[in-house]
Amino acid sequence: MSLLSFFKKEDFFTEEEKLQIIEAVRNAERMTSGEVRVFVEGRCSYVDAIDRAMEIFSELKMKETNDRNAVLVYVAMKDKQLAILGDEGIYRALGNDYWNNEVKKMIANFNRESYAVAIKEIVEDIGDALTKYFPYKNGADKNELPDDIIFGK
Repeated sequence: MSLLSFFKKEDFFTEEEKLQIIEAVRNAERMTSGEVRVFVEGRCSYVDAIDRAMEIFSELKMKETNDRNAVLVYVAMKDKQLAILGDEGIYRALGNDYWNNEVKKMIANFNRESYAVAIKEIVEDIGDALTKYFPYKNGADKNELPDDIIFGK
């Protein structure tokens, strides 16, 4: 085993699945001023998924969006943990029940081992909610955060 293969990150999705998730993020953001990020890693060691999502949210500077309407979809694949974290603007607009229901939907898909589908569908749902409360402002909106999937450790 070479040193490079030791540090190689795992591919949790096929290239096609990655493209589908990224396209879902782009489509979600086309109709809203909100921002969606997807962060996937293997393990969520020593912390709760919500705490890890809050840490990542901060590291990615997601609180710096103009309308405080960024949403992070966090998944620890091997630990089978997840969290959806919305900034204060979107969290207040949607309320606790919305976020709990979205997590339940993801878990249902994860239980069927449809990981990429689960992430794609949640991103689409979040995009619909963002569009309702933070519609696209023609000419004034810009893509404040990258659309790519972030792969952690």
